[in-house]
Amino acid sequence: MIDRDELLHVARLARLALHEDELETTAAELSSILGHVAAIDQLDLDGVEPTAHIGDVSDSLRADQPRPSLAREVALAPAPAVRDDGFLVPSPQGE
Repeated sequence: MIDRDELLHVARLARLALHEDELETTAAELSSILGHVAAIDQLDLDGVEPTAHIGDVSDSLRADQPRPSLAREVALAPAPAVRDDGFLVPSPQGE
């Protein structure tokens, strides 16, 4: 199990603020994660191609085909304020 000093060191590097009551739980969780990584590290993965997905993913997005858009009048109809054929929004400076 990861000890308190190692946990505090990792937390400092990750810029995590851990409270005293979180240290024991966090150490146990991190130790569990490191145990899983160690188990994976023992696997013989020679000849296994790196993957981003476990299955074949192709053409997951629809074709980018032009199509008619919403009419400006319809889009602006529910707007509380309109100016110059666009939405009128407050200035970030509150002007």
